[in-house]
Amino acid sequence: MPIKFKPTQKTLVRGTKTVVTQHFYIKNIPTAELFEYLNNSNGKPKIKQKCRNEITRRGIKIVYKSPESE
Repeated sequence: MPIKFKPTQKTLVRGTKTVVTQHFYIKNIPTAELFEYLNNSNGKPKIKQKCRNEITRRGIKIVYKSPESE
C-alpha cells in the first residue's frame, strides 16, 4: 500500500447516491505543502518523518535553519 498523508475521505454527492472516495497519498501532495507541514509546530512526529522521507525521495535536500527572532 502507498503511504498515506491523511485518512481517506468519503463524500456524498448531493442529489445522487454516489459516494466519491478521495485518497491522500503522500506521493501526490505538493512539495510546498510537505514543507509547510514540517515547519508546523502542531504536526505529529510520525507524519513529519513521512514528509522528510518523501522529500528526500524526490531528491530535494533539506537545510535546517533556526527560526528568526523578531
